[in-house]
Amino acid sequence: MSLRLQRVRELLKREIGEVIRRELPVNEVGLINVNDVDVAPNLKTASVFIGVLGGDAQKKKGMEALEKNRKRIQGLVGRNIVLKYTPQLRFILDDSVERGNKVLRILDELEKSASAE
Repeated sequence: MSLRLQRVRELLKREIGEVIRRELPVNEVGLINVNDVDVAPNLKTASVFIGVLGGDAQKKKGMEALEKNRKRIQGLVGRNIVLKYTPQLRFILDDSVERGNKVLRILDELEKSASAE
């Protein structure tokens, strides 16, 4: 991956996170964080991997709110970042953090049961 593409990814990740934090109320949609951004080489599309802290209902509500406000978020990001094209955003629910935590809990349980024997 080129250095320019990496810089654009990091810039988009930071800016999208800021816009979401300002625009979407935490008490309604849960705590939404941007885990990663994958940008197409032509910079016209970006997949935004989202983590939502909260229950299943909050995750669903959070993703619905992101989809509903996608154009607005895209516009605000476009105003704050100077690029030839503002990438079209696509939000994807990323549960990798939860899966990682589950694996860590299982490893802890295995470790405890091994030390108890």
